[in-house]
Amino acid sequence: MGLKGFHLFFICTATLCAVGFGGWAVVDYQRTGSFETLAMGICSFVAAVALVFYGLWFLRKLKNVSYL
Repeated sequence: MGLKGFHLFFICTATLCAVGFGGWAVVDYQRTGSFETLAMGICSFVAAVALVFYGLWFLRKLKNVSYL
């Protein structure tokens, strides 16, 4: 796996982790009512969206580079 493939794998993994943490934070907010937990969840979802846009930008920038 080349650098481009690893980078895409890392972006996808980071996006899934951000969505998972955001989901956990929202569920914890519903259980405890802690505003800080809700804020962390919202920030995590925003980070996940930013990672998706970054991944798309990265793919467009390196469209002529091989995955290997």
